[in-house]
Amino acid sequence: MGPEDLNHILSALPKTRRSPKLLVGPETWDDAGVYRIAKNLALAQTVDFITPVVDNPRHFGAIAAANALSDIYAMGGKPTLALSIVCYPSDTGDLDVMREILRGGVAKLREAGVVLLGGHSVRDREIKFGFAVTGEVHPRRIVTNARARLGDLLVLTKPLGTGILATALKRGVLPVPALRAMTREMSTLNRVASEAMVAVQANAATDVTGFGLLGHALNMARASGKTLRIWSNAVPFLPNTLELVRSGVASAGLTANQSAVAPQVSWADGVPEPARLAMVDPQTSGGLLVALPASRVKAYLTLLSRRRIRGVVVGEVVRQARRLLEVAV
Repeated sequence: MGPEDLNHILSALPKTRRSPKLLVGPETWDDAGVYRIAKNLALAQTVDFITPVVDNPRHFGAIAAANALSDIYAMGGKPTLALSIVCYPSDTGDLDVMREILRGGVAKLREAGVVLLGGHSVRDREIKFGFAVTGEVHPRRIVTNARARLGDLLVLTKPLGTGILATALKRGVLPVPALRAMTREMSTLNRVASEAMVAVQANAATDVTGFGLLGHALNMARASGKTLRIWSNAVPFLPNTLELVRSGVASAGLTANQSAVAPQVSWADGVPEPARLAMVDPQTSGGLLVALPASRVKAYLTLLSRRRIRGVVVGEVVRQARRLLEVAV
């Protein structure tokens, strides 16, 4: 569901008294809720499930798991427990396919050190799969999207383009090397990026998923009371992403994301249209967008590279301007 539709729905909910134990709620559109249960322990909770983005069922299961775990990593937390969510046409679908999806998901949970407690399944004409995830985080080490500071640099830990490439796959026009690159990135946990940002004491973070890079950057800018300036030439894209956009390939949620951020984006004249569209492309299991002082960027990038994760500096945090996002060349 697009951000404008979600905002319309959520604005109708009655306001309730906020518990002092609720450390991060829905007000800032952060990645997960955080609730204190002890002096030195809080729980981070999230839920995410998706429709297939690749044809291989085991790969899809792994991607769905990595995608759900990402919200906990974005808060600086350690995911610990999960419950599966399965929608499947059991009367017409091949149950062996569903078994492979589950195997892929459980294997990814095991890689993350997460215990699967159980789950829930329903019959549905369309396959959907994902997890409700609980993680642990120290109350004083939570990384939210609301603390980006003036002068911070922005680091992105995965290239963009999964929505566009997945759409190309459905249309039968995605080259095999691009499919492999997309699958590899979506299956990669954000654990390394998260542990490294906690180690260098990053100020703020969010994961780049359904609202696209600019949608999630907008949430960070609004929550932090700053403007985020994105350097378009620095933004990394998956192979074939911009070429596919030029040929007319666009993911289903791209237009909704574009409309949602449009009033808050100032575009430099030299930013090409394909890049503009790719920066609002809905991502599945995207990377982290991390705001941290310039003095800590080298240390962060070094920690990432040691674990074979490529971080790229893609922008900076500036004083709040008339528009909360600026996209420069």
